[in-house]
Amino acid sequence: MRTLGENIRKLRRQRNWSQEDVANRLNISIAAFSKIETGVTDINLSRLKTIAAVFDLSVIQLLAYDDPAYGFHSSTLEALNKKLKSREIEVVNLQKKVINLFEEVRMLKTQELSKSPISLITAIN
Repeated sequence: MRTLGENIRKLRRQRNWSQEDVANRLNISIAAFSKIETGVTDINLSRLKTIAAVFDLSVIQLLAYDDPAYGFHSSTLEALNKKLKSREIEVVNLQKKVINLFEEVRMLKTQELSKSPISLITAIN
């Protein structure tokens, strides 16, 4: 299993970022970031969340990045994220359809109530 620092280094290099680029994004010194990449410095949860956000990943994705033991590979994660976004769009569209159907049912009920004998008697009086 690759270390967290190795994961961070790989992600940084894939994006063609220097250590300085990432250090600036994290608001820390280059030396502090270098210690994170080399594993000299332990990372607290808050810093871990910040690093994951810089790379647009969840903490779990960052921790298991390209680890065959977990089945997470950058290409697989990217494909799964695209599929998830597509499914989210489908869900939103289905929710809109359900809302429209409820609205139609409500309107039909309103129309039927307005045609009931009681409403006719009320209209005559």
